[in-house]
Amino acid sequence: MGVSVAPSNPDKVYTILENANGGMYVSNDAGETWVLTSNDNNIRQRAWYYTKVFVDPKNENTVYAPNVGFMRSKDGGKTFTAIRTPHSDHHDLWIDPEDSNRMIVADDGGGQVSFDGGENWSTYMNQPTAQIYRVSTDNSFPYRILGAQQDNSTIRIKSRTTGAAITDRDWESTAGSESGYVVADPTNPDIVYGGNYGGYLSRLDHRTGENRAISVWPDNPMGAGADVLKFRFQWNFPIFFSPHNPKKLYTAGNALFTSENEGSSWEQISPDLTTNDKSKQKSSGGPITQDNTSVEYYSTIFTATESPYEKDLLWTGSDDGLVHVSRDGGKNWDNVTPAGIPKWMMWNAIDTDPFKKGAAYITGTRYKSDDFAPYIFKTEDYGKSWKKITDGINKLHFTRVMRADKKRPGLLYAGTEYGMYMSFNDGGTWKPFQQNLPVVPITDLTIKENDLIVATQGRAFWVIDDLSVVQQLNPSISNKSIHVFDVYPSYRMQGSPFAASFGAPKNTGANPPAGVVFNYYVKDVPDSAKAYVTIFDRDHKLIKTFATDAKENNAKIDVNRGMNVFVWDLRYPEAEKIEGMILWNGVPAGIIAPPGNYFARFKLGKDSAEVPFTVKADPNYKITQQDYEQQNIFLQTVINKFNETQKAIKDIRALRTQINSFITLQGKDVPKEIKQSADSINKKLTSIEETLYQTKAKSGQDVLNYPIKLNDKLSGVFDAANSGNFAPSKQSREVYEELASQIDRELNKLKSVKEKDVPAFNDAIRQKALPVIGVK
Repeated sequence: MGVSVAPSNPDKVYTILENANGGMYVSNDAGETWVLTSNDNNIRQRAWYYTKVFVDPKNENTVYAPNVGFMRSKDGGKTFTAIRTPHSDHHDLWIDPEDSNRMIVADDGGGQVSFDGGENWSTYMNQPTAQIYRVSTDNSFPYRILGAQQDNSTIRIKSRTTGAAITDRDWESTAGSESGYVVADPTNPDIVYGGNYGGYLSRLDHRTGENRAISVWPDNPMGAGADVLKFRFQWNFPIFFSPHNPKKLYTAGNALFTSENEGSSWEQISPDLTTNDKSKQKSSGGPITQDNTSVEYYSTIFTATESPYEKDLLWTGSDDGLVHVSRDGGKNWDNVTPAGIPKWMMWNAIDTDPFKKGAAYITGTRYKSDDFAPYIFKTEDYGKSWKKITDGINKLHFTRVMRADKKRPGLLYAGTEYGMYMSFNDGGTWKPFQQNLPVVPITDLTIKENDLIVATQGRAFWVIDDLSVVQQLNPSISNKSIHVFDVYPSYRMQGSPFAASFGAPKNTGANPPAGVVFNYYVKDVPDSAKAYVTIFDRDHKLIKTFATDAKENNAKIDVNRGMNVFVWDLRYPEAEKIEGMILWNGVPAGIIAPPGNYFARFKLGKDSAEVPFTVKADPNYKITQQDYEQQNIFLQTVINKFNETQKAIKDIRALRTQINSFITLQGKDVPKEIKQSADSINKKLTSIEETLYQTKAKSGQDVLNYPIKLNDKLSGVFDAANSGNFAPSKQSREVYEELASQIDRELNKLKSVKEKDVPAFNDAIRQKALPVIGVK
């Protein structure tokens, strides 16, 4: 029952209670006598889940009974109507004691605030509190993360984007519903399979939008106990693809099933792999109210997998404690339940050892029996014997999942009710691995492209981008003056040119670093020592140098004692800039390095280390390595000509300044022929500069009135050729040749001024016995 006393009249008490004849009762004499005011099922359905009552602090006749709908009565509990809220399934309510219009409702979507008595509510989309059951990834690029949210939709979300952050634009609902596994077709990431309660299984085609029900046995069990069902499917039943046959889809109820025609038909490939204890399968609830959604169903397969390393090696674990293995694709099964385990173990996750045949790990929980101990076991003989491996995990941190690293033998990751643990010795000992991860229940783990992806119950998805440092950790590293970890290959991805300048918005997911990530260790940093990071191409030709004393911010690095991270954004040095110059097309940005092999040299004082690394092509672009290299060569050609143009403009301005300063210094005494010579040079310089650059442009859109000139046009050609991943077009090459030819004519004119006019000017100065300034 729920009870609430009216703050404005303590003699008035409301109670909502579960009873065959229950409902909302009201007392006007502090509980001496009671009257049933409403038995509306909308306020008393699913009694164990709701059954709360709240009274307006200022009005004793306004009462709330949160349920599936947010129910309110304004006549003392006699009649109730639903108030619109952003989500359903309401469980709690706070009302401001001083202002009844201010309230906060708590529902299965989160928390929402109202300032007008429930007429309008704030959003719950600003709360990263999703409760994810299981996690998987697809084979798109970048890969997506998939999972089911408790009492919300299933989701698939990009693991990274080309923008400033991962936002709500980067995720969408997918197959299944709130409680199930969600997995993508290995060969087509836009075909997704998802589960839900009642054994519901769907196939969603994101291209067409078709959502096809393909349940193994589409006899809807809602409201019935498990004991009357042909097959028992848990709320969170397994769904997975064979790692050896991308067409083979598995799912599990109390038996294991496969389909190779996208769910058009299913084959049962195992007997009942549970205890099939009928006493644990009766209708759920109590003597008054039954409640069966399938989350209560027992004696089901709760976890299953096919080994990626041994074809037809199948493992299952049930929610009632049994472990089975088949080595022939399901034809024959052996009960290999670990000896001596406590009763009613819920096996939650199975993982196979990447480095040893017949070896596997299984994780179970018994928290529903008030046993909060972690249970992780390992076998190395196909389940004939098992060893418990939980030393170091807190005795109250029950563990739902454990995954083995795919690169370093013996490196394990465990997700518990209170966060993460890791082991470097195959579970012999464990240490906390929390880092910046919130202390939150971990429900599942997976590894994709060397990233560790974590599903949580209350804080959505978290990812460690690149496990390389963890995989390479070694005590001997701390004895080295400088150590650079092996670099995991990076992808050459297009990025938004505005992402860095605008930054990431609030309430968004963080992208991985854009570029190549170098992790390095420095034992000590002497005060006077300078540090450098130099990037070379495959032929050891210099691309760019970064330094602790660099003048430009984009070339400056910080080095600290201990672990450091340096990210090269794959860009070559930027083009030559001139302060205050107005360019419609801007200064050409740094060229993005093409896919290929590179080197990086780290230097601190006299110590240095060099590592090779690889930049991989974005698989979404179907172009050749030759195309990438041709684009790179052309862009370098354009940017070199642009830089040559910009330096010429700088030279022109410097030359003009020196000449004008000399004339000003001489004042009225400057000889006429010297003044005429200076004017002649200035006229030539001005003509050249005005051909190279639109000098009349003083603000950003002045060029709409004064046409852009050669340097700006050259920048436009650069942008056109740099607008995607492709070899330079014929027209881009032709326009460049025309512009370069025009620029060269002006540069030759400037060369003539420097080599003929300036020396003649200096000779004239000498003849007049004036101080020679040595104009260059």
